[in-house]
Amino acid sequence: MLCKKFHRYSFQLLSFVRYQTNISKDNQNSKPSIEKKIYDQHLSNITVTSFYCQTAIEQFALKQSTRLSPLTMMYIGKTDDGRHLLRSAQYLHNDLPIRFAHRINDFRNLPFVVACNPLLLELHERFIKIFHTLHSFPPIKTLEHEKLFTELLQNTLNCTSDTLPLLAEGFRKSKQHIKQEMFVRNFLDRALASRLAIKMLIENHIELRKDKPNHIGIICMSFSPKKLIEASAEYAQAVCRATYGIAPDITIDGHVNSSFPYITMPLSYIVPEMLKNAFRATVEHHKNSDKKLPNVGVTISVNEDELLLRVRDRGGGMPGSLLDKIYDYHFSSSNLSNESPSLSYTDFDNYLYDQLTTRNIQHRMSGYGFGVPTSRAYCEYLNGSLTFETMYGIGTDVYIRLGLLTSENRIVPIDQNLLSKRLLK
Repeated sequence: MLCKKFHRYSFQLLSFVRYQTNISKDNQNSKPSIEKKIYDQHLSNITVTSFYCQTAIEQFALKQSTRLSPLTMMYIGKTDDGRHLLRSAQYLHNDLPIRFAHRINDFRNLPFVVACNPLLLELHERFIKIFHTLHSFPPIKTLEHEKLFTELLQNTLNCTSDTLPLLAEGFRKSKQHIKQEMFVRNFLDRALASRLAIKMLIENHIELRKDKPNHIGIICMSFSPKKLIEASAEYAQAVCRATYGIAPDITIDGHVNSSFPYITMPLSYIVPEMLKNAFRATVEHHKNSDKKLPNVGVTISVNEDELLLRVRDRGGGMPGSLLDKIYDYHFSSSNLSNESPSLSYTDFDNYLYDQLTTRNIQHRMSGYGFGVPTSRAYCEYLNGSLTFETMYGIGTDVYIRLGLLTSENRIVPIDQNLLSKRLLK
């Protein structure tokens, strides 16, 4: 229903902009032009199946997205006359159709029986509609066009907000038909990194329209890792108590007073996921003990090149046989018990579950095993890494490494070029 509204609203926006572009001609003729009538009729009757007959997607899939680093975004700044908004909208108008064409092309290269899964097919067709809507939007030449395009971007975000759970559920149901695990892992790595990049780009443009203190778009100029960890811990503890009736406390040490320019969005997914794993392991390992639960500790380390977070628990650790599998999509240690697993997702800044919860799926601490591999994909996309050190019978240390935006050696490009090259090796 959400995407049907997006599709209808997007075409209304396109029709309005086309009308505004030709308004002088329409005034001269005292009625809308014949071309406008044909255009509006075409948009109102168009269906997703008609997109398969077009070559635009194939042509755009051959193009490379334009590299834009957060460092560049940070130094662009704002202008009093709004030209920064116009430049940003023009960049997205050119770049986003290429990114969605890449995703559509990936879907079309999936094994046929996997691509036919209803949830994956829904995503595929949704991306086709989004591509066509963005591609059909006329050139952005005025701030009025930019305003309408921003409304379209907001609806694009709304329409793609449940991409992660749809991918998880779709591939879970198709798992029996998948013969090449690495092929699917590469697909999901690209899909999740692309989701992150698109969300960052769109939200940055939307945030540029707001006068938010200490921010340039989505970049917080004095980001505090300690504050994000505290908020993430509060969220993870609430979920843990709802599931088990109890939750461990958290201690934060290291460079607790550090602050620097950073984009909080990816960490707002990674940190809560790692804390939920640590809390669950701690509670389950000590469930028969009368003693107080041991604390989960987070250590912050910041240097001129990177941010390093260590999440340490005393939840019993993992045997080596499991450690080799934790990066696999759909692997979850909770699947080893008799309890049926269910989805559990955070969604970036608001610490809420993704919208698949509207499909009658319960909240729990553990899910279908997307938390760790998704976090790993995000870390690698941000020129970092996610690694585990575990002592079986004692506990696990998780190391989250991320390059800083201000490091000349670790500038994060918001595109797929480097990721794709690494996956093809």
